[in-house]
Amino acid sequence: MPMKKGFRALVDEAMSQVKTYSVEEAKAKLGDPNVQFVDVRDVRELERDGVIPGAYPAPRGMIEFWIDPDSPYFKPVFGEKKEFIFFCAAGWRSALTTKTVQDMGMENVAHIEGGFGAWKAAGGAVAEKAKKA
Repeated sequence: MPMKKGFRALVDEAMSQVKTYSVEEAKAKLGDPNVQFVDVRDVRELERDGVIPGAYPAPRGMIEFWIDPDSPYFKPVFGEKKEFIFFCAAGWRSALTTKTVQDMGMENVAHIEGGFGAWKAAGGAVAEKAKKA
């Protein structure tokens, strides 16, 4: 059965409607206390590939629940008055995530073009995922 709208169309639509930072623009924001990087990759990717220091891990499958203050799964970090910069491995999931949270009413959101892969390739800061105690 043919898809009504495939993943590529969804990603392209999201990209046309959200703010996208180049890796260099995003790197310049790392460490800014008014900016929160949000990593939507799966925990296995974080463990395997590393993380952007200070990024908040928020799996793509939970994002709607974690950002909604009415949800029993709400995470207070998403109630802070900051700019939220989402990223994944290649920029596709983060584009979809950014569009979703924007549609839900979050303002001051963006994502990183090319995701963590582009970040790492451009020499962006990378740390090992902290082990659970």
